[in-house]
Amino acid sequence: MISAALKNKASIVPLTRETLQDQVFRRVTELILDGSIVPGQMVTVQSLADAFGVSPMPVREALRRLSAADALTVVSGRSIGIPALSRARLSDLRNVRFEVEAIAGGWAAERCNDALRASLRQLLEALDGANAAGDVKAYLRANYAFHFTIYRASESENLLRIIENLWLQISPYFNMLHDSGNYSTSNRHHREMFTAICERDVDRVQEAIRADIDGAYHVLMGVLD
Repeated sequence: MISAALKNKASIVPLTRETLQDQVFRRVTELILDGSIVPGQMVTVQSLADAFGVSPMPVREALRRLSAADALTVVSGRSIGIPALSRARLSDLRNVRFEVEAIAGGWAAERCNDALRASLRQLLEALDGANAAGDVKAYLRANYAFHFTIYRASESENLLRIIENLWLQISPYFNMLHDSGNYSTSNRHHREMFTAICERDVDRVQEAIRADIDGAYHVLMGVLD
């Protein structure tokens, strides 16, 4: 059965026929990126079609594209879910993220303006509030928004697509970081990113991004053990 969070997410904006497949793909992508679909959860084509108010056909196409990107996999029968994460795959994702997300953060710092500062400051408050309340879903949504606000500020669509593909593979596992205290640690890195970007300090923001990636990596390695 599809979760209430999935239904709420699907009801925000009605879909139109013109770009239905792309809209469904985008909507499912965002559900994965912001933690609405978690490891171990199974969803079906029909449950997504019902939630989005569309026929199964565009949902099947979206799931096919996401399966090709290693973001989803067939779990059993007609159910799909998040692929299992191996130690080798986790290490590979960490190593690639180390490079490309740091590059995007550096470019964002070079382009920092008042609008970016204001957006990141607001998201930092949301991250702190969600962590204090123990609200995992709200934290993951704010975490996704914070990072991608930075990465979009790099003004590179190609770089953004690469990072999004990496996050599709790793971000569902951020649900598993809460009990370790990683969200508090991560928020310290977020504040460091914010300060470095405001000061247009490229090296410092790249160091903070890598520290944030590394913190999650070590916790997840421990979970996989």
